This record gives sequence, C-alpha cells and structure tokens, in this order.
Amino acid sequence: MSVPLSPAVIVGQTVYLSGQLGFDDKFRIVSGGIEAETRQCLMNMGKVLRSVGLSYEDVVKTTVFLTDLDDFDKMNKVYRQFFPKNFPSRSAVKVAGLYGDARIEIEGIATFGHAIRPLSKL
Repeated sequence: MSVPLSPAVIVGQTVYLSGQLGFDDKFRIVSGGIEAETRQCLMNMGKVLRSVGLSYEDVVKTTVFLTDLDDFDKMNKVYRQFFPKNFPSRSAVKVAGLYGDARIEIEGIATFGHAIRPLSKL
C-alpha cells in the first residue's frame, strides 16, 4: 500500500518520525491487545530510527494516540521497556479512531548528536 508520507523527515539535527501503528510486515495489526500493539508500534519506530543511524535513546519527544484511555497503564508498561531511562517528553491523547482499527499510534522526534538531559523536577 502506498501512502503519501515519509517514515521520517530530517531537518538539520532533528528527525521527525511519522506515527507508527502496530502493523506487522504484512500490514496487519498484530493480535494480542494493547500490549502487543504498543510493542509493535515501538519496534516499527525502532526500524525507522535505525535507518537513519539513531536509537530510542535519541528520541526527545513522543506523542501517543490511544482510542481507549483505559489502556494507558498497559501501554506505559511496554513503553517503559523501550525507554527505560532518560524518558523523552511525551503527550498522550485520546482519539475517536485510528487507521485499520488500531488502538494506538506513536509518533516521535529524535535528534542527532545531542545528549538528552531530562528535567526531573520543576
């Protein structure tokens, strides 16, 4: 399937990552609930990151779109496996629906060559 978007766009030292759904290699939403979909979204993000020479540690911001906010805690458990420290800033919003009846979509912003220093306390 061809869609009019780029998996990522690089502007200077910043990489804007398109939203990733829980699609497998055959373009089907993975089975197993929100945990499996979250894992697949983030694995798909990892493929894009690696294609430009980056890793999850280079992600500075994510936006998580959920169709059901009751899935938030389950999503967080999986999300933490991919971002165990130096958490990127993040927004999470409820949406009415996602393509292919997905439960979650995750987009991100990453940077080249910058150490991430999260602000832990205000």
